[in-house]
Amino acid sequence: MLLTTTQTIEGHPIEQYMGLVTGETIYGANFIRDFFAGIRDVVGGRSGSYEKIVEKGRLAALKELEQRAQALGANAVVGIDLDFETVGESMLMVVATGTAVRAAGLPPAR
Repeated sequence: MLLTTTQTIEGHPIEQYMGLVTGETIYGANFIRDFFAGIRDVVGGRSGSYEKIVEKGRLAALKELEQRAQALGANAVVGIDLDFETVGESMLMVVATGTAVRAAGLPPAR
């Protein structure tokens, strides 16, 4: 299934709009990782542990979005937007939204 942030798919006209689809995930970060990430922020550098949580959340939200689009019979999702929010002091929420579509010339949904 094609997932894109664009509103159109070049060379593949949209034949049918199936509706809005979302994928949501919430991940907790543990206290020890928060502590060491804070130290790293003070001395500089990137926080690899947080980057992994962000990536894990993004991939999970997109996978859920894709599954919901497939359930509608879509073969693509256009206009995808990813939102990252903190919940409480140590939780990350990732929400992916987009429009499920059936586009010409793309493989059918499985």
